[in-house]
Amino acid sequence: MENEFLNKSSIINYSSKNYEKRSTASLNEIIFTKNDETTQWLNTYGIKYQEDFKKVIHQNKLDDFLIKLLSDEEHPNKVILLDGLLFVTTRVLITESAKFESEQMIFIVSPDYLWSIQEKQGDYFNWIRERLEGNKGIVRKKKADYLLFLLLESIIDNYQDTYQENAELSSNELSSANIKPTPEFTSLVEKRKQELFNFKKATISLKDTIVKLEKIEIKGFNVKYFSELKEQTNNLISNIDFELQELESKINLIFSIQGHRLNEVMKTLTILSVIFIPLTFLAGIYGMNFEHIPELKFKYGYFILLGVMVLVTIVSVWYFKRKKWF
Repeated sequence: MENEFLNKSSIINYSSKNYEKRSTASLNEIIFTKNDETTQWLNTYGIKYQEDFKKVIHQNKLDDFLIKLLSDEEHPNKVILLDGLLFVTTRVLITESAKFESEQMIFIVSPDYLWSIQEKQGDYFNWIRERLEGNKGIVRKKKADYLLFLLLESIIDNYQDTYQENAELSSNELSSANIKPTPEFTSLVEKRKQELFNFKKATISLKDTIVKLEKIEIKGFNVKYFSELKEQTNNLISNIDFELQELESKINLIFSIQGHRLNEVMKTLTILSVIFIPLTFLAGIYGMNFEHIPELKFKYGYFILLGVMVLVTIVSVWYFKRKKWF
């Protein structure tokens, strides 16, 4: 397992003047230095390497409680202050997945180093690595607290970009001009609502982590960066809530259209029934097989009855129109 762990891990050492990215040939080489100038970033893909985690923790003399925390199979959102470092864990939405699955991300942070552990390979952090390598911006002048800020910001930015992309597609498919009371359209609306619920759940989860980070007090760890992240998550949640309200309005409109159509059908059937009830009544009377019906032998009885039926129909239609029933 050690070789697999090493293949899934990489170390970046950086300062304002220097940058070094390297892989490791042995666990013994993973030493977190406490240096005022240099910051270390160890990134590991996979959370199953418990024995390797234990070795890294012991040889760096980190808080033993980390072993227990890393061995937990399910991690709810946690921000735990340990001896000179932070243990941060959160579930992150995998936006590349069509089903919007999630993965666990763990950050072990001190002022001088950051160890990020990701459940699955592939992330949104390449732009941070590029900025570190190219010495762009202020990232190499800052310590691990700013690196943690950038990692969390990258997750939020990915949420926002994916949300905007899907929102544009959704606005075309579910525009007001295309509203149709069909099962297919309703299915599209419900699918989009489920996507938004997943986004909102993941964003709220991340916001809770950021709020906890704001309250942390640790020497050499600046929490001022995280207030901006909280505002970003609030804005994203507001946008999601607004679209959810729009989708709910469209669902209500679909129900209203269906109800209106049903009322129109029922009104038409009712009017036809009211017109034909007296005609059926007259036809029923003169369709009885009694021998002594007074009009039975009358020469023009048939034509008179038809005339009465026509008159009843005309009067009924005139009355309905006057009442503006159709």
